[in-house]
Amino acid sequence: MRPFILEQAATADAAVQAAAVANARSSVNLPVRYLAGGTTLIDLMKLDVMRPEVVININALDQGPLGRIESDRDGVRLGALVRMSDAAEHADIRTNYPVIEQSLKLAASQQIRNMASLGGNVLQRTRCSYFRDVSYAACNKRNPGSGCAALDGVNRRHAVLGASDKCIATYPGDFAQALMVLDAHVETTGAKGTRTLPFAALHHTPGETPDRETALQPGEMITAFFIPALPWARRSLYLKVRDRESYEFALASAAVALDLADGVVREARIASAASRPCLGAQRRPKRRCAVNRSMRRPRKQLPTRPSLRPDLAHTTVTRSRSANGHSPVRCSRRPRCRFDAAGIDIGDWVWRSQQLRPRKPIWARASRVMTRASRSRVRRAIPLTSRLVIRPTRFW
Repeated sequence: MRPFILEQAATADAAVQAAAVANARSSVNLPVRYLAGGTTLIDLMKLDVMRPEVVININALDQGPLGRIESDRDGVRLGALVRMSDAAEHADIRTNYPVIEQSLKLAASQQIRNMASLGGNVLQRTRCSYFRDVSYAACNKRNPGSGCAALDGVNRRHAVLGASDKCIATYPGDFAQALMVLDAHVETTGAKGTRTLPFAALHHTPGETPDRETALQPGEMITAFFIPALPWARRSLYLKVRDRESYEFALASAAVALDLADGVVREARIASAASRPCLGAQRRPKRRCAVNRSMRRPRKQLPTRPSLRPDLAHTTVTRSRSANGHSPVRCSRRPRCRFDAAGIDIGDWVWRSQQLRPRKPIWARASRVMTRASRSRVRRAIPLTSRLVIRPTRFW
C-alpha cells in the first residue's frame, strides 16, 4: 500500500469541498477516494490497483440522512451509508421490496455486510483477475490503451453480453440489479451541487473507454437511493447462480419483477448482470419477447399416470397386510420442481421407501440413476400392497 493522506469529514459539503481542493492541486487522475466501509477500497489499495493520494473518511455522516432508511406510501429512501445488513433486515423492505432483501443477503458474508455501505456496494470494481493483478500490464481499466489480457486468457467469469473489444470484465454487484429492476433513482452531491438521475444511467458500458465506469464527476458522492412503490415491487425475486452457496460472486444472476393483476402478467421486468460488463447496457428493464411468449402459452399439464396425478396429492392408498406378513409400506414419490407454479417440471424424481417391521425399521433409498442391483433391492423392499403418499414440492 502506498502512502496517502487521511482526512475526516463531518458533513457532506465538507467532504465534497475537501475532494475539490485535492483534485485541484493534483495532476493524478482520480486522486481522491471516499472511505465508508472500505471493504473494496482497502483491498484494492493493498493490491496496488487503486492509488489515491487522499482518502476522505465519511463514516461520521451516517448519523444524519445518509445513514437512515425512510419509508412511506410513495416509496423508500435508502441513505448511501446505510449498512447492507441493516437494509436487508428492515421490516418494510422485507415485506414490500423482497428483491432488495434477497440481493443483499446473497452478497458476501455477514461480517462484510455489517461493514459495507450501500453507496460503496454499487460502486465496487470488477473482480476480473487481470484487473486485480498488477503484474498483468494489459488492462484497459487500469492502464487505458494497454489492451485486455482477458480476451485471450482465462475468461470463464467474464462477459458474454454487451462486451467490447476493449474490455470483457463483468460488473460483480447484486444490489444494483435490484435497484435497476425497480426503477430506482440515485441522489448525488458534488462541486456543482446536488442532482438526481435514474440508476440505470449510473454505470457506463465499456465501449472505447473501459476506465470510465460511472457517470459520477470527480469528487461527486452518492448520498441516497430512492425506490418508488410500484406495482411490481412486492412481486419480485433475485436469482444468483454461483460455484458455491455462500461468499461467492455470481456466474449469472438476474433480478425479476412481475406486475400481476387478476392472473394476468401486465409487465415482466428483468435486470441481469454477472454475464454483462455493466448495468448501463440496459437503460430500462424491458419485456423480453421470450418472456411474453411464455406468458401466453397454455400451462403445461402434469403427467396423467395414476401415480402422478395431482388429485392424488396428500392422499393415501392402503390395503391389508402383505402376504409375507410385514406391515404396510409407506412409499413417497416426490417431484422436486423448480418451476412447479407454472407446471414445468425440470427437477429430479426422488424415491423414498420405508418398510416398517414390528420392531426395527428398514430404509431403502434410490435416486433416478440406479444400478441393476440397487433396483432389485428396492423392489424387494417394497411389497405390492403399499401405502402411497405423493407430495409435489417446490425447489426453492
